[in-house]
Amino acid sequence: MPLISQFYGILIRMFYNDQEQHHLPHFHAVYGEFSGSFTLEGDIITGNIPKKQQKLIAAWATIHQEELEALWKTIQETGEYFKIKGLE
Repeated sequence: MPLISQFYGILIRMFYNDQEQHHLPHFHAVYGEFSGSFTLEGDIITGNIPKKQQKLIAAWATIHQEELEALWKTIQETGEYFKIKGLE
């Protein structure tokens, strides 16, 4: 699962061909022992990420919405990916 971004100790990854798990475009976030799946808009689907980190992830997803949509399409079609800048 490629690492597509990283910020404030949060790792953001996107699986290749992961449409069966949640049936919608999404990414995965890991923060220490916590993890979750998020829509490309930044809404949590499943997981136990603390609220503070959920807000950071949502802000990041909002800023990079178009890039996330392009990445989802690219990674599902070709398996290739690109990095997305983290929060600063």
